[in-house]
Amino acid sequence: MGISWCRLGTYADILLLSTLTLARGEKMLAARIVPSPSGGSLSVEPVPDPIPGPGEVLVRVFASGVNRGELKMVAKAQSGAPRGIGVEFVGVVDAVGEGVDQWVAGDKVLGHGTGGQAELVVAADRALMRMPEGLPWIDAATFPNVFITAHDALVTNGRLAQGETVLVNAAASGIALAAMRIAKSLAGATVIATTRSPAKAQRLLELGADHVIVVGRDDQAEVVRQVTDGRGVDIVIDSVGGTDLEVNLSCLAVKGRLVNIGRLGSSSAHLDLETLWFKRLHLIGVTFQTRTEEERFACIEACGRDLLPKLAQGELSMPVDRTFPLEAVADAHEYMATDAHVGKIVIVVAKDLLDEEAGK
Repeated sequence: MGISWCRLGTYADILLLSTLTLARGEKMLAARIVPSPSGGSLSVEPVPDPIPGPGEVLVRVFASGVNRGELKMVAKAQSGAPRGIGVEFVGVVDAVGEGVDQWVAGDKVLGHGTGGQAELVVAADRALMRMPEGLPWIDAATFPNVFITAHDALVTNGRLAQGETVLVNAAASGIALAAMRIAKSLAGATVIATTRSPAKAQRLLELGADHVIVVGRDDQAEVVRQVTDGRGVDIVIDSVGGTDLEVNLSCLAVKGRLVNIGRLGSSSAHLDLETLWFKRLHLIGVTFQTRTEEERFACIEACGRDLLPKLAQGELSMPVDRTFPLEAVADAHEYMATDAHVGKIVIVVAKDLLDEEAGK
């Protein structure tokens, strides 16, 4: 099979974790979706250590972000065998499969894939990004999925240009905050954020929004009209969907782009074709579910190219709302479902090592 192994005890900053691994043997702990006819549940249990195949990398996971799509995965799991969960992770390369030459054991990486909420995960070599030096592990865990998704929505599909104005719906979520940060960092954009929570409005201003609209209290169309001198916004990054489609279209400028990344409010809506026609609007949907692996790799590589230098410079930090140990992944999901968070929820996998890091 051509696997290259290197025990992590040779790297000083991960010595403790290596010792724990050697003591554990060939079983790792992993969060798993357990299907049932009424919807799935989460379990953390020992499973065999995975082995990387050709073109794959085995990563020892330190932390993993929680994403709303994972809650839907659990709820929809009604049949089949238990399976891993977690679409992003950060850690250290433990072994590489045949044909992998850009990664070696000990490399610190950020990754995108499946099963990342576990002590070990196998990922395609092109699904990894090199972790900037000096970046704390928990902060790194907030980056991969939301910034890859937001970059694809805003830059690749939204065609973000310098000095544009961007409206971000449900702006306290991870992807929306990432879009705000990208818009400011890459294009010096004016960012208008929306939230349904008055308590989150000030926090969004602190996190980089130029203006905040509290849905249900403020008139979104009127605020946008005033902020843009009647022109409208160039891009809407929408995760609400049908309930906000009409007002979002009314807020767009001529040749504006609406990029839908979620449907928290509704998956259906009335579309005024007169508005679409008159403003020459572009309505764009984005998802990883219908992408090929090559398309997914292209999204990861484009994000890394444009954003890793910014991440290294400290321009793209993401607030960490709360952390949970791997064993409490179900509690993390319950907390996310309350919508009380601002920023990312992170699963701490290598708890002892991260505690040591925090104490330095």
